[in-house]
Amino acid sequence: MSKELTHRADELKGLGWSNDEVSRYAELWDYRQRWGAINLEREDRQFLRKAEAALPKIVSSKTSTKKPIQEKSYYRRLCFYLQSMDEAEFNLGITKGDRGMWPILLEEELRVLDYYEPVLGLPDTLKAKALDSFREEVLKGFLDTNAENIQILKFDFHKPLENLKAKEDTKWRVLREVDSSEDKSSYPVLHASLVETFRTEVRNQIPSLIRETLPSLTDIEKPLPPNDWVRK
Repeated sequence: MSKELTHRADELKGLGWSNDEVSRYAELWDYRQRWGAINLEREDRQFLRKAEAALPKIVSSKTSTKKPIQEKSYYRRLCFYLQSMDEAEFNLGITKGDRGMWPILLEEELRVLDYYEPVLGLPDTLKAKALDSFREEVLKGFLDTNAENIQILKFDFHKPLENLKAKEDTKWRVLREVDSSEDKSSYPVLHASLVETFRTEVRNQIPSLIRETLPSLTDIEKPLPPNDWVRK
């Protein structure tokens, strides 16, 4: 049975087929739609095949479009927190050149996602939870060795998400999970002299980690992003 909703007699006519041939094709096509090709004479089936072989192939109007990574939920969640932190730093009046450690972590993670463009479907987002511990560990390690040049301020990691959920339906989870044994509102801010040092440390670690963690990047052959790579 033909999957088309109507015959293409006009197209045959445009290809130079005679009026008799075009009419025969239309009648046979309609008969086949009603009763099936098995009820047609062998000669008629051959004629239909010949006519349909002469017609150009139909290209489906449905095109497969890949959703840009910037529209993926996981990516937008990181951008949401990054924006929230930028606003908080502005309101806190942080000295020009100083920078929170958390925004640097998120900027570097987003940079790697832009570079590799993983699928960021459910398998990726489930595995990406492993990055939670990486963020905490790299922060603690740098804090332990550079405490004298790091100012500890407060940032409520829950409040921005709570405010968002009051306005719209979202299943995003908080950037830092609740743990009563630690102060999850701690927001370390680097002195300007340490900003690039910390960024370099994160940049040296996070690309490999993301590539090894996300399932959609398992077989990727793309090399690590060059240090000067930026999304255009």
